[in-house]
Amino acid sequence: MRFEQAIRDRLEQLGMKPFAAEQAYNLPPDTLRNILNPRNKNGAGPKLAKISEVCEALGIEISFGPPRSVEPTTELNGERFATIARYEASAAAGHGVVNLDAPPKDHLAVPRDWLIETGLRPDRCILITAKGDSMAPAISDGDLVMIDRHRTEITSGKLYVYNAPEDGTRVKRLELLPGTAIIARSDNPDQKRYPPEYHTGPAMNAISQNILGEVVWSGHLWK
Repeated sequence: MRFEQAIRDRLEQLGMKPFAAEQAYNLPPDTLRNILNPRNKNGAGPKLAKISEVCEALGIEISFGPPRSVEPTTELNGERFATIARYEASAAAGHGVVNLDAPPKDHLAVPRDWLIETGLRPDRCILITAKGDSMAPAISDGDLVMIDRHRTEITSGKLYVYNAPEDGTRVKRLELLPGTAIIARSDNPDQKRYPPEYHTGPAMNAISQNILGEVVWSGHLWK
């Protein structure tokens, strides 16, 4: 398949026009339009670096060599589902450790259309269980949490799972003050039990370098 057609197919899946996709995925202006517009052809296709940038942004897999196996899927009533690995591990809304070296306990079937709409790739995501109530009501004890392990750059205000040297693996809402500090916040309104945590210097680097991924979905367990 030609690169241009792969982009067109992906934009159709996302239900987006090139301009909207450039803005949504932080691509430089006219990146997609220059590739797709035949009037801009000069005999040379886009460079590999540009191809890689576009594929990374749109969630298009790029590979060289013999065909690889297709990601695990299942079908029910005509709808296709991808499978996300679920690990027998706990992420902490307080304390705990996630061991991703162990094999997954099982897999959860997720509609592929939903993954496409949200820009998620199943091969980059894992599922774990939250422990503790520091992130309630957003995430409660026992909730199933999906992590995109490709999203490790901190965007202030979003939830991340990260390894803390002294506290194990944690789920916190992170705020980045570039070059100054990382603030780990709990959603629980009881700020006496869960006050904001300010990390500077080596502690700041320890968090930023050990982020497992961004929390992109959670399923609430009703008790």
